[in-house]
Amino acid sequence: MGIIDVLVKISQYLPEIKNPVKEVSFKNKLLWTTAALVLFFIMGNIFVIGLDKTQGFGIDLGFAQTILASQIGTIITAGIGPIVMASIFLQLFVGAKLIDIDIGSPEGRAKFQALQKVLAVILCFVEAVVYINPGLLVPAGGISLFNPMFWAVFLQIALGSLVLLYLDEIVSKYGIGSGISLFIAAGVSGQLFWQIFRFPVGTIITQGGILWNLFAFGDLLGFLPVIAVIIIFLVVVFAEGMHVNIPITMGHRGTGGRYPVKFMYVSNMPVILAMALFMNVRIWSSFVQNVPILNTIIDFFAWATMMPNIGNNQLFTAVSSGSGSLLQGIVIQGFTALTMNALIQGFVFLGLLIIACIIFGWFWVEMGGQSTEAVAKQLERSGMQIPGFRKDRRVIEKVLSRYIPPITILGSIFVALLAGLGDFVLAGIASGTGILLTVGIIYRFYEEIAKSQADLLAPLLGKI
Repeated sequence: MGIIDVLVKISQYLPEIKNPVKEVSFKNKLLWTTAALVLFFIMGNIFVIGLDKTQGFGIDLGFAQTILASQIGTIITAGIGPIVMASIFLQLFVGAKLIDIDIGSPEGRAKFQALQKVLAVILCFVEAVVYINPGLLVPAGGISLFNPMFWAVFLQIALGSLVLLYLDEIVSKYGIGSGISLFIAAGVSGQLFWQIFRFPVGTIITQGGILWNLFAFGDLLGFLPVIAVIIIFLVVVFAEGMHVNIPITMGHRGTGGRYPVKFMYVSNMPVILAMALFMNVRIWSSFVQNVPILNTIIDFFAWATMMPNIGNNQLFTAVSSGSGSLLQGIVIQGFTALTMNALIQGFVFLGLLIIACIIFGWFWVEMGGQSTEAVAKQLERSGMQIPGFRKDRRVIEKVLSRYIPPITILGSIFVALLAGLGDFVLAGIASGTGILLTVGIIYRFYEEIAKSQADLLAPLLGKI
């Protein structure tokens, strides 16, 4: 019995959220989704007990925290990072043929999901250790295996991620959409609302949100990210409606129809996986600082996978952190040595993001049963064929191969560019990646809700 079979066997002993025995009503789906969302927000406001409060929260992981539903210092410090990283590792292993799993078959997908769950549980504990270091969180009494506070902090972070893992299962089976998407959208939306509408507290006027600074001090430059958010929102909604219709028929002379291949065929998943990878590179860079050679290599990748911020001065009154976006820095400071270095870093980041999204986009299409071969099999089983050609799956594959692979690549590049270029403008309020994901997630939530309502109305319309 190989290691893969052992891990699949172990997955049978892990706690599991059982599938519903009957169709879950829309009302109950809404209740389960709301309950999971409320619990997520509560966990995001419960701080880890046992931290050394004099140490602070180390390095700034930026808006990758919201993308991974993470809140440093709380019990969801690791967020959905373990779940996403488990998916990344398995996709890389399967793609490199290090693991022999046929993800095109139902049995292979079931094995893949079992492995992903086991690996996610393991990573919940591994990442809890990674977060406990001088660069991030420090337990009271120092970092030592003989310090009881070390284990207290470790268990709280690990269990927080485990709770999110099972909340994701609950939402996927009993709620609307997926828990991962729900938590990402909630984190980004909450951060965006806070940055825009925050009312100043105390005597420091720069603590006000963007709208406060706009009306109180005429900070037009600080309002630029809000305009960018609106533009990204409109672009994503427009792109969601773009698709290519492939003509199909039922039999030789059957009813004609069309099979739509959306421009956003890969959805937003490649960006989630890419940003999760980038965030974990930054985390590991602080973990291996004392390892010669390796720390230099990881530090370079940490630099290359981080979108630069410009500022750390009082020029950016609209941003409470004191740092502004790359575009704001160029507008105010011009092309100085500081902004040129940041511009180089930004383009390196954008290039790596595009490459990562293409790779993960391809994996996502293959794993999700959306590849040319998988779709051709689905159409053949449904009795469909391409008009003007004989009924043969190879013919369907040949026609689909003209559209699906190019759209997969183009869609992956599009979401990478939209997310990366958005980061050029939005640093300090949100991120292009976060807004892109949130708009796409909300759009799909709308589609699922509309479908659920249509299913509810169908029996009534039938009676009428």
